[in-house]
Amino acid sequence: MASLEKPTVGTSTVKWRFPGMHPEGRKYVLIALALTFLMWLVLPVLTWPMLGLTVWVAAFFRDPVRVTPQGDDLIVAPADGLVTMIQRVPLPPELVGPDGLGTEPLIRVSIFMSVFDVHINRTPVPGTIRQVVYISGKFLNADLDKASDENERQHIVVEDKHGRRVGFTQIAGLVARRIVGFVKPGDIVATGQRVGLIRFGSRVDVFLPEGCEPQVILGQRSIAGETIIGRPGVSRPAGVTQ
Repeated sequence: MASLEKPTVGTSTVKWRFPGMHPEGRKYVLIALALTFLMWLVLPVLTWPMLGLTVWVAAFFRDPVRVTPQGDDLIVAPADGLVTMIQRVPLPPELVGPDGLGTEPLIRVSIFMSVFDVHINRTPVPGTIRQVVYISGKFLNADLDKASDENERQHIVVEDKHGRRVGFTQIAGLVARRIVGFVKPGDIVATGQRVGLIRFGSRVDVFLPEGCEPQVILGQRSIAGETIIGRPGVSRPAGVTQ
């Protein structure tokens, strides 16, 4: 069960700050700025639209600070976005076997990220990265169920100190054209640690361990590193079916 800590008492306060930008986005912002300057020289009428595009590119790669809930039994969302599917499904071939998540179907929670969502992905549990498998593929709409099997994707398996394994899959979408990973097998990660990003629209699937009930419902918006999406021994919310 999650540990309940007493709130910190003091005179300090937490203030809002403008989200920083991940280093991966700097080159794209520079490219957009260069194009904006070029438009200002040769086709001034397009200067403002290009400037707006530059602002959007910078916003796409924003990397806000997240506060992760405490508790060894919690599984948190790896992505910002809309919960579009919650269902028990057979495991992808890449996650089957002793190095993956076993052989039995598991509950999959799918989170769709629009081009306006934060695209930094985070690990749902603390532990050791046991597996990272990249698969090249198509670029179908990430909101489609078959995108799990046909699109470019990357599977990651994390094993916590209790031996429990959680797998999640980064799936490129219709606009996305590259999955960027930050971790490799053997790396030690903390809950909510950044593990990668997908450029320009995508989806992340999370496979909950057997006995772990989903704590989100269809249509709910998740926040990477903060929203609790799974927890063992706790009944699922109303409206969640297998």
